[in-house]
Amino acid sequence: MVQHKYMYMLAIPGILFFLIFKFVPLWGLMLAFKEYNPYLGFTGSEWVGLKHFNELFSDRNFYIMLRNTFAINIFGLIFMFPMPILLALMLNEVRHEFFKRINQSVVYLPHFLSWVVVASMTFFVLSTDVGIVNKLITDSGGESIPFLSNPNYFWAMITVQNMWKEVGWGTIIFLAAMAGVDPQRYEAAVVDGATRWRQIWHITLPAIRPTIFILLILRLGQMADVGFEQILLMMNPLVSSLAEVFDTYAYTQGILKGQISTGVTVGMFKGVVGFVLVMVSNYVVKKLGHEGIY
Repeated sequence: MVQHKYMYMLAIPGILFFLIFKFVPLWGLMLAFKEYNPYLGFTGSEWVGLKHFNELFSDRNFYIMLRNTFAINIFGLIFMFPMPILLALMLNEVRHEFFKRINQSVVYLPHFLSWVVVASMTFFVLSTDVGIVNKLITDSGGESIPFLSNPNYFWAMITVQNMWKEVGWGTIIFLAAMAGVDPQRYEAAVVDGATRWRQIWHITLPAIRPTIFILLILRLGQMADVGFEQILLMMNPLVSSLAEVFDTYAYTQGILKGQISTGVTVGMFKGVVGFVLVMVSNYVVKKLGHEGIY
């Protein structure tokens, strides 16, 4: 450590970040086992054991929230996860460097928009009153479609929003992995008469396979987590049956109703589910002969 003291000094901001925002808050997990009273504090509040977990699991909305959370994440896993890989493969095949950089910049831009902006754009595109899509439909003689208030469209709309906003940003890691492929392998493949499709299939994809599996494991660890801001902004009473998830429930109970212990219980449940899914998926991936996260 003395020999590499400057390297450790560079790591200090990152270490402090994890200590302050990741490890110190773990102390608050004990609120899931207490009836928190702000006047009594952490230590003075009454210990109630698994009371809040029993209430959560017996809540009539629990299985609805579980269904909605996993359905939205499964939609994202099926349609969202492969898209950055496909887009990265397409960008990697662009040979004109300037055109490639322009394309990368364009697909990265939506990531930097807040969900408030994305939700507003969705309203102006899909709403029945001022939506561009419905205006085109009515101008063509059809009837307007209630995209924002029809529950049948909610999960698909959330998935499309995520894809538009995050697919471009998700290509960064895959493009970095592709940049590490030895160019001589492509040159040898060209000499052997391999087409561009064969080079992608036999060189590029195997090179990024470890990255794909690692990101897949980490993605499975987020199956109990849904973007809170996005769901809160897109939710309305007409679609609440398909929009109520653990994040919005924790917000309603913990912040709006002041039941802090219930909110912490939901967060702890999500963390345990994510931990189990990471462990199981990592075990399966390693059993299949691939490299896991540890």
